[in-house]
Amino acid sequence: QVQLDESGGGLVQPGGSLRLSCAASGSIFRANVMGWYRQAPGKQRELVAATTTGGSTNYADSVKGRFTISRDNAKNTVYLEMNSLKPEDTAVYYCGLLQRGVDYWGQGTQVTVSS
Repeated sequence: QVQLDESGGGLVQPGGSLRLSCAASGSIFRANVMGWYRQAPGKQRELVAATTTGGSTNYADSVKGRFTISRDNAKNTVYLEMNSLKPEDTAVYYCGLLQRGVDYWGQGTQVTVSS
């Protein structure tokens, strides 16, 4: 089985920063994709950023230039550095992993951007 353990969410003021972490454990294959998704109240879950084992990345247009995704393959851990946060970034953020055609999800961590 695969388990994804997220951390780093919280309350931050507009313009502030947060760093999310997600550690994958269990049966993790060498080639995989890890990423972050978010779901705001009344909205569908959307991709925020993703990265492959080989280092390729992609971002939602709404976060380009503000968020940075990175990973440590040796630790099976992915990070999301979020800067210049806006109220519209408020959502539950989920860590996801895709390997061998199967999706796995973390439990989610709340990010709230408010004055």
